[in-house]
Amino acid sequence: MIEMTLREIADVVGGTLHDAPDPDVKVTGAAEFDSRRIGSGDLFLALPGANVDGHDFAAKAVAAGAVAVLAARPVGVPAIVVTPQPHASRAIALAHDADGSGAAVLEALAELARVSVDRLVAAGGLTVVGVTGSSGKTSTKDLIAAALAPLGPVVAPPGSFNNEIGHPWTALRANADTRFLVLELSARGPGHIKALTEVAPPGVGVVLNVGTAHLGEFGSREVIAQTKGELVEALPPTGLAVLNADDHLVARMAERTRARVVTVGQASTADVRATDVVLDEQARARFTLHHKGEGVPVQLAVHGEHQVGNALSAAAVALDQGADLTTVAQALGAATAVSERRMDVRTRADGVTVVNDSYNANPDSVRAALKALVTMAKAGAQPRRSWAVLGEMGELGEESVLEHDKIGRLVVRLDVDQLVVVGAGRPVRAMFQGAVQEGSWGEEAIHVPDIESAIALLDDELGAGDVVLVKASKSVGLWAVAEHLVEAAR
Repeated sequence: MIEMTLREIADVVGGTLHDAPDPDVKVTGAAEFDSRRIGSGDLFLALPGANVDGHDFAAKAVAAGAVAVLAARPVGVPAIVVTPQPHASRAIALAHDADGSGAAVLEALAELARVSVDRLVAAGGLTVVGVTGSSGKTSTKDLIAAALAPLGPVVAPPGSFNNEIGHPWTALRANADTRFLVLELSARGPGHIKALTEVAPPGVGVVLNVGTAHLGEFGSREVIAQTKGELVEALPPTGLAVLNADDHLVARMAERTRARVVTVGQASTADVRATDVVLDEQARARFTLHHKGEGVPVQLAVHGEHQVGNALSAAAVALDQGADLTTVAQALGAATAVSERRMDVRTRADGVTVVNDSYNANPDSVRAALKALVTMAKAGAQPRRSWAVLGEMGELGEESVLEHDKIGRLVVRLDVDQLVVVGAGRPVRAMFQGAVQEGSWGEEAIHVPDIESAIALLDDELGAGDVVLVKASKSVGLWAVAEHLVEAAR
């Protein structure tokens, strides 16, 4: 963040100083909500959590070097104290925050981020890039950061810091040296993306796709599309909207923005386009990248054909910011998976390949991961046995049972050798039954009640050279299976 005195911060967030003997002392570091990560010159954010309250760690944070605490009540150390606002617009209250104190700190955090970003943009040194979509946001955010890196310093969130806490927290990592701030925007309902764009107004907006993720919260794909389009509606006339030409709901968002529009995809009409897409035996894509009559070869290091569209979006952003086609191709080719548990491919000493894509799951991302699994297993000179270890996909509402049934049937149609369904709920039972009914599979589909049972089964049955995909929504915690498998052969 920009350097600010405690007095300035209090003015920005509408707070009052408590136990602060020197109002003119400056915050020279970052804003941090984890007291274990506090460094000298930081501002500690006292957020109430589901299990712990950040206010209880205020003294520890100051002892570790924090200049002050952004808090909802006095904490006995230098603090900027804020109170809940009746019409807060930029913070979305935490569900477990009954007294509104968390919302007060979040609103103050959002205001602070907005002022910091506005000043950096006004100084002419910072471009804010926002990314949204039903799936692929995190992978694309990482690819955009890689493609922009040759042009100057980039700040991007670790993993999926894409909500009302992670978004302003990331924005405040940008300082006077930062040229690009790449932000991932998620939503649990209409208005959420709009609120995030008010925290850090984007100059570039990327919309990847409109799928069925969070369908239970939105109700329909049309409402999802309306919400995702809030990103391009927030762009200024001087901005850029990067839209997926291969998704008609995204392409139609061109009508909703004042910004210039660049389309990406494999469609012949796309401005930034991929042709001749081929996957190697690790499901890494090779293709020709086209822009303004030129074409260059690209070999991605990340896994899955779905990464082609993600890479095109990253290319469009970098090209618009002044990169040349060759430099973009080289940067995309060198980019590896940065965020954990997303198509993280590891091969053990015995040849077993573990694909840990367990961070989250929705029908679109599961379909993409299954296709990558099959490519890895079947593309080589010697076919390998494929395993899909799948758990529940959350937040699908009334469509949950149907969508899980569809995934079970798709596993059979893709000719995956072995399906292991993990969990006890109705949706995962539907996935198992879908597979059995689609192919009369018998022992090729196995339903186990929990993670421990899945681990025991895989330890007994995996053979040298097998390929295992592990995927489920984050709440399932299925990464324990993938991480066990990787460690088991060491």
